[in-house]
Amino acid sequence: MRYKKSEISAAQIIDAAIRVLARQGYARTSLADIAREAGMSKGAVHYHYSTKETLIDQVLETACNAVQEKTLNAWSNAESPFASLRSSLEALWTARAERTDEALVVADLLAQSLYDDKLRPRLAEYYRLAADQITEHLTAHFFALGIRPKIPAELLPRLVIGLLDGLVMQHFVEPGVLSPEDVVNSIETLAFSLFELPQPA
Repeated sequence: MRYKKSEISAAQIIDAAIRVLARQGYARTSLADIAREAGMSKGAVHYHYSTKETLIDQVLETACNAVQEKTLNAWSNAESPFASLRSSLEALWTARAERTDEALVVADLLAQSLYDDKLRPRLAEYYRLAADQITEHLTAHFFALGIRPKIPAELLPRLVIGLLDGLVMQHFVEPGVLSPEDVVNSIETLAFSLFELPQPA
């Protein structure tokens, strides 16, 4: 029972940290801020996470997982690879552009990683997993149909993610400048242009 209670407390701290970080950003957030948000003492937070860096690592893993999980159903529920690409792009854009707490935390920590190299390994893992999702659910299906990318297969998902992340930052600073439908249509068109269709026999 004590172990279960400890797990619940740790989860409460992570949830509170995500809310505070989304509201204030990494640079302006202290463990005391997170403790207040969680309704706990600073000592209780220290019991679970001895440093801000330890806590942030867990927060980043949780936030990245939340963003990535939003796209999994889009990949698996589509009827064809082409529909899968479309639905996944919509989910990938929505997960970033809706300014969820998790998406804001990931964006803020990406910016902070320019100056804090301790944040980079977890963020690198986030990009690897996102790229692996696209490779697993898209490229493999296309290969089965005889459709081949014109560029190295491992580069394709990185280009898609880079386009999405770059556009969503513009969306953050100038809301309304980008139509979600236009974004998805454009990235879909660009992505398809990178594949070579099989030649008829």
